[in-house]
Amino acid sequence: MTEIVLIRHGQTEWSANGRHTSYTDLELTPEGETQARRAGERLGGRTFAAVISSPRRRALRTAELAGLTVTEVTEDLAEWNYGEYEGITTKQIHADRPDWSLWTDGCPGGETPEQVGERLDRVLARARAIGGDVALIAHGHSLRVAGARWVGLPPSAGGLLKLDTATVSVLGFEHEVDPVLSAWNAPC
Repeated sequence: MTEIVLIRHGQTEWSANGRHTSYTDLELTPEGETQARRAGERLGGRTFAAVISSPRRRALRTAELAGLTVTEVTEDLAEWNYGEYEGITTKQIHADRPDWSLWTDGCPGGETPEQVGERLDRVLARARAIGGDVALIAHGHSLRVAGARWVGLPPSAGGLLKLDTATVSVLGFEHEVDPVLSAWNAPC
């Protein structure tokens, strides 16, 4: 049975500081590089029919350090577009908008939860059609939306799924039919 393995990129300076990072193309920190190698070890030599990555350097470098050969790069796996909130923290946003939630409000000048959900639905449909195990290398918020959408929940439910840097999660099936989260946020 096909599984989709989600791998969040390793730590960057901004992820370590809680800054929203979508289109800003940052490198991994030395710790992020170590995390990416450990993610590869966690995969234990597993082979994939396809390895699909976000185009951001932090995702591509994570794939490389994890020993994965990327077969497709797509903007559909890019991180949530934070628009005007790019580079700032949730705490800073709450200073002006105390009731703001990424998961329900989206970002001014960026994407709504529904727009992110549409992108991730396309990725999941492509991955499912491949007919073998697939690895997706991407970002915290976009992969959280992927997890929620896999089990039939709205994009906003991704807010209930914590995802640390360089962790491995597995989307699978129960009884070969029902989509389930087989593993989530497994540390490397």
